[in-house]
Amino acid sequence: MSKSYGFIEITGVVAAIDALDIMCKTADVELASWERKLGGRLVTIIVEGDVSAVTEAVNAAATGAIKKPVSYAVIARPHEEIVRMVELSASRWKNNQGDE
Repeated sequence: MSKSYGFIEITGVVAAIDALDIMCKTADVELASWERKLGGRLVTIIVEGDVSAVTEAVNAAATGAIKKPVSYAVIARPHEEIVRMVELSASRWKNNQGDE
C-alpha cells in the first residue's frame, strides 16, 4: 500500500467530527492528525490510507458533511517533507491529549 493523505479544512469542531465520521465510514482510512486554528473555528482533519480509499473518503465528506469544507485535497505518495509535517502535527496532538 502506498500511503496517501486526505485533507479536509472546515469551519467548526462539530462539522470536522462529522466529516471525519463520514470519511471513516466510507472507506478504509484512519485519522492521521488534526489541527485547530482560530480557536477551533477552522479545523483541518488529515486521514491516511491508500489513494483510492482516501479519495473516496474525502469526496464523500466534501459532499456530505453538515458544512461545506473551506478546502480539501488528496496527496498521493506524499513527499517526505509532507510526511514529516503530518507526523509532527500528530506528535503534538498525541502529546496534548492529556492537557485538554
